[in-house]
Formats: sequence, structure tokens, C-alpha cells
Amino acid sequence: MFPGDACQVQAQSLFLVALMNRQAQGPAPTKPKVLVTGASGLLGSHIAEQWTHAGADVRVILRGSKPSPFLDLLRVEKVKGDLTDPIACRFACDGVDFVCHAAAKVGDWGKWDEFQKDTIETTRQISEAAHHAGVKRFIHISSTSAYGHPNDRDAPVVEDDPLGQNIWRQDPYTLAKVQCERQLWNLAGAGLRLTVIRPSWLYGPRDRITLARMVGNIKAGKMRLIGPGDNRISAVDASEVARAVLLAANHPAAEGQAYNLTDLGEISQFDFFGIMAESAGMERVRKSVNYPLAFYASACMEHWGRLVHSQRPPVLTRYASWLMGRRLWYDNTKIRKELGWSPILDYPTSIRRAVEWYLEETNKATVTTR
Repeated sequence: MFPGDACQVQAQSLFLVALMNRQAQGPAPTKPKVLVTGASGLLGSHIAEQWTHAGADVRVILRGSKPSPFLDLLRVEKVKGDLTDPIACRFACDGVDFVCHAAAKVGDWGKWDEFQKDTIETTRQISEAAHHAGVKRFIHISSTSAYGHPNDRDAPVVEDDPLGQNIWRQDPYTLAKVQCERQLWNLAGAGLRLTVIRPSWLYGPRDRITLARMVGNIKAGKMRLIGPGDNRISAVDASEVARAVLLAANHPAAEGQAYNLTDLGEISQFDFFGIMAESAGMERVRKSVNYPLAFYASACMEHWGRLVHSQRPPVLTRYASWLMGRRLWYDNTKIRKELGWSPILDYPTSIRRAVEWYLEETNKATVTTR
């Protein structure tokens, strides 16, 4: 069995167990209808894939008419509409059992009105539509960024920690994540059956952003560790988060709860990027830059980027340097105990799989353009 097959088998097993439990309590249920937002992105595509393999009827809402060959292979139902349109959201939620909301503006660079529109407003519209439709569960993919930027510490960040700590100036990504959660918890108080998943840095097959940047820098010899590299990295494979979404949808205890899901175990920055480099056929990254210096330099680059109205993010942002160099970790005990989640993949397998996918896609693109 290939590593990727294990996630599919697990998804089927999760769903079958849920069906057997429900059959023991009454008549056999029909297949659930699931709406996935952000299905053309990294995490959304994995959520749609695992629901499909679990036997559910999957509907996705897509803003444009851009080709989506992966979703075509899954044979999901496609609905064209904008998540900022309340009518489109009502239509998409009609007859749906579960809504898995993974759509948001990706990245930590951009104007505030972009994050307000593509993250906060889309979340408001789809959650209100789901509430109106009376869905069984609304699973929101938040982020550990909803905690803000807690100071480095030995104790892990847990789900009861306050949201929005130490938010930086001109940090629209973090602020949008905080505001999304706050408005959702308010709606949950009015009856929305909400579960929140807070993943950390996501990677995996179909990651066309982070892998391109990281593997590209490694192959070009430009990659640097932030700090000595012995700090713990919080990074998680998107397929593992998708498995958690299925668990949360089918578990009664998950209603009204938030769960951290941030790693596959403990791994240092040095080992994480070392495995990534070796998977790309390169030597381990050993050069480093001082963390405070990297953070200050990234702040200067961001400031210059805003002055010249750059559409592209700087080479290094404050968020990226903090993500890599911080000495802070998030506890996953709650989701393990309450939902029974534990990773199928380990880091060497997961990282190799992601890098191999990226290199294969890069080779395909190179051949196509010749």
C-alpha cells in the first residue's frame, strides 16, 4: 500500500464506523451531502477527496470557470458562485448535511480589503447560509494564527488560550483569522452547530505555493534556517487535517469545540528542511541567519513593498520568519483524546511525498512548455 492510500482507507473506515453506529440506533441513513469551499486549494482539495473516498456526495462551490482536472476526477458536483453572494451561498447549502469551509485568502501579503472580502465576508455569508439551511455541522478551517502571536514560551498553546494575542500592525492575515472566529462563535451562540479546526503551516501534494518557494530556494542554494534550527516546527500534512475534518463531522463531542492540529509529532526546523532538501536530491540546509535580524529585515522589506505598492510578497515576510524561527508550539492532545485523531503519516514519508509530487508537477510543466 502506498502512503497516500492509507489516508483513503482511513477515510472509508471512519465513515463506515459512523454508519454502523448510526445503523445500530435506527434505520440506515442515506449518503451524506457535503459542501466543501476552497476545494480548488490545497486543503479543500484533500477534504473533497477524503469525503469522496468515504462515499459521500460532495458539492463544491467555485468562483470562476478555471479548469479543475483534479475535481473532475473526483466527480464532485460543481456549483458556480461567489462566496460573497448570499444567494449563491444559500443555493450551495441547500440540502447539505455538512459544510466544510476551507476557503480564504491564502498568504500573508495583501491589502486589508482583500482579506476582509475573501476571508471575513465569505465566512460570514457561508456560515449564515449554513445556519439558515440547518446543517448538521459547520466545520470551519481556521488557523493557529487566530491566537495571534503569543510570546515564545515552554508551555504549549492550548485551545483555551485567548485569541488575537500581540497582533502586529499591518498584519491583515492574522487579524482576518481572528475576526472570522469571533463572528462564528457569535453565530454558534445563535444556534450554528460549529466545529473549528486550527491547523498550523499546511503542506502536502497539491501545494503550489509553499513547496514552490521552499524547494525552489533549496535547489537554488538560497534557503536559510532562521536561528540555529533546533526549534520545534509546527507543520502538518493537509491530508491529515482533512481526516480530522471527517472525524469532527461525525463526532457528537466535536460540536461547539475548537481543536489544534499542528504537527505529526515533534520535529526541528533543521530536520524538517533537511528531509525536504534530501527529498529534492540536495544536501541538508546548514546555513542560517540570526532570528531577530531576519525578523527586522523582513519588516523592512514589507515596509518597502507597501511603499511601492508591490503585488508580490517580499522574499521574506515577518510571518514567515516568525513561523520558522519562533520557539512556540501548539498542543494536539484535545483532538487526540476527544476525536481519536492520530497521524497516519510520519514526517519523512509525508515530506517526501509532497516534494515528489511537486517535482513531478514541475517536470510536467517543463515538458508542456517546450
